[in-house]
Amino acid sequence: MELRQLRYFIKAAELLNFSEAAKASFVSQSTLSQQIKQLEDELGVQLFQRNSHDVSLTEEGLQLLPFAHETVSSADNCVAQMNELKNLLTGTLYIGVTYSFSSILTETMLDFSRRYPKVKLHVVYKTMEELMNMLQHRELDFVLAYKPSEVYPRIESEVLFSTPLSVIARSSHPLMQLKQVSLDDLQHYDMAMPMKGMQPRQVLDEWIGSDLDSRLNVRMELNDINILLNILEKSSYVSILSATTIHDAEDLSAVPLALEHNKMEGCIHSLRGQHKKNSAIAFCRILKESTSVRKYALGLD
Repeated sequence: MELRQLRYFIKAAELLNFSEAAKASFVSQSTLSQQIKQLEDELGVQLFQRNSHDVSLTEEGLQLLPFAHETVSSADNCVAQMNELKNLLTGTLYIGVTYSFSSILTETMLDFSRRYPKVKLHVVYKTMEELMNMLQHRELDFVLAYKPSEVYPRIESEVLFSTPLSVIARSSHPLMQLKQVSLDDLQHYDMAMPMKGMQPRQVLDEWIGSDLDSRLNVRMELNDINILLNILEKSSYVSILSATTIHDAEDLSAVPLALEHNKMEGCIHSLRGQHKKNSAIAFCRILKESTSVRKYALGLD
């Protein structure tokens, strides 16, 4: 039994499509199929049920999968720890970031790259759900995002700071003169909102407990925060985002939304039991010491 066979088996079990699994593993389909067949022959069991339409795991395949994950994870951790023993900060650091978290990351990325020029940063921007899925599949070293309402048993979260979900608009907008903005206050204005699935929108929908469009005049929905902020800067549109989203914006302001328990917690999310790279530890240390994070950790806005 070889590690590569277990890796191919895991990828095929995740995708239930040999062609897609081969592409994801950067091998030909025939190579992947041959390696899985050799694994089946060695174990003396059939791991997949195949027909012309679909692929599914057999009972034996389902039982093997958690052991395959554990074996591959142990091997990866062994290699990582041996590399770390060399005390060299090299290689690639894979970081997942939600869109609304990205504005406070620039300072840390530049500082880290200056201190550790041999480490390449690979930063992925996606929704919370997509990033958590990637983290659980060990495609990322850690994720920077707000704490989700959903519980992920395999993931641990370290809170960096808390910030209110806020109404965002041009600094000259009448709403920006208030100390808090209620949903009733927003009914008189055109809204440009983050799209469903993005974390501020998801949190808002959970808190309100009803269809947002029925309570507010939502004229636009976008899944690109930069475009959304650009629209807010150039118009009288209003949005609801975390206050940290406009960390570097000069012409926009944030006023807390008048909702009970209106706090979003910014976190470092990592996989339980996974070996932490020296580069990941260093990056998180610099992030915690950054002026961006310290500002919100101290409750300043």
